[in-house]
Amino acid sequence: MALAEPSSSGRFGEFGGRYVPETLVPACHELERAFRSAWGDPTFRNELDGLLADYAGRPSPLTECHRLSEELGVRVLLKREDLNHTGSHKINNVLGQALLAKRMGKTRLVAETGAGQHGVASATAAALMGMECMVFMGEVDIERQALNVFRMKLLGAEVVPAVSGSRTLKDAVNEAMRDWVATVETTHYCLGSVMGPHPYPWMVREFHTVIGTEARAQCEKLLDGGVPDIVTACVGGGSNAIGIFSGFADTDAELVGVEPAGGAAVGRGVPGVVHGMKSYLMQDEFGQVQEAHSISAGLDYPGVGPEHSFLSSIGRARYEAVTDEQVIDAFQLLSRTEGIIPALEPAHALAWISRDREQLAGKTVLLNMSGRGDKDVGQMMDILG
Repeated sequence: MALAEPSSSGRFGEFGGRYVPETLVPACHELERAFRSAWGDPTFRNELDGLLADYAGRPSPLTECHRLSEELGVRVLLKREDLNHTGSHKINNVLGQALLAKRMGKTRLVAETGAGQHGVASATAAALMGMECMVFMGEVDIERQALNVFRMKLLGAEVVPAVSGSRTLKDAVNEAMRDWVATVETTHYCLGSVMGPHPYPWMVREFHTVIGTEARAQCEKLLDGGVPDIVTACVGGGSNAIGIFSGFADTDAELVGVEPAGGAAVGRGVPGVVHGMKSYLMQDEFGQVQEAHSISAGLDYPGVGPEHSFLSSIGRARYEAVTDEQVIDAFQLLSRTEGIIPALEPAHALAWISRDREQLAGKTVLLNMSGRGDKDVGQMMDILG
């Protein structure tokens, strides 16, 4: 099955929808109309493709990890989104949304960020296009991602701490949505993952299908027309995972998302509503959202994108969970075997491959290397000494 467009109400099966205040319903409808118009306009698509090539550096390469594969007994291929401008896959979506915002006559971007990569990408696009940018970031994440905070400020963005709740990604989303409600006439909310109210889960997925399209062609060339046995990626909200899954959903490849054990919304959650969408959500017996935990600020989220919930519910994708300790080991493993320092987010997917290497022996696994580890080196210095 290929990944399909959601229903007219913005649902993937029972998941998704548009659970927003009445004041934001017209804004969501306006955004959907604008996106449909732009996505069907060759001029818009050509301009975006040009930016992805000449500014972001696409296509990103496919790297075969010979030494790592030998150590694990698994053939590991990396889709190198870490080599994009700004250091992650986030730039694909942000360039698309910023172009769309300008087309809609908006002058200001507001964004949320956890690990800071989406915030950096949003600040980058705003600087490129001459727009104002405000980024909300949890107070806890500001402390553990100080380098990315400085990068955002250097790029001209205002970084605003979210000081409520767990002071992490969930709370940054809350603050960004409040700002959008108050400034919707001039502001576009540049949401960073395949979550939120319709059309965001679908629109962000479409901006990231470039990952899967490229990877499919690259794998067919490397594997003599074949596809990997398994395609895997880390999952917080789930944008990098859905991007690479999109290229292989219509094949026999197994799709595996990897969540943090402390934020396993698919593995531990039940259907609920958060941030404008119905999806699997970590909540207690009274329906209160539980705090997520992950060594990675980018995966520290109690929910997951609704399309991932749908793919899990129909059995097309499965979702595993790994511990912080397994992630730390994987972070070091890739660094010393391949000379590639991963972000802590994609290190989750590698941690799963490493942990389950016996069951995966002899298989070919494609991993989406969604970001590079520069932002995490300070944190890892503190942990490893």
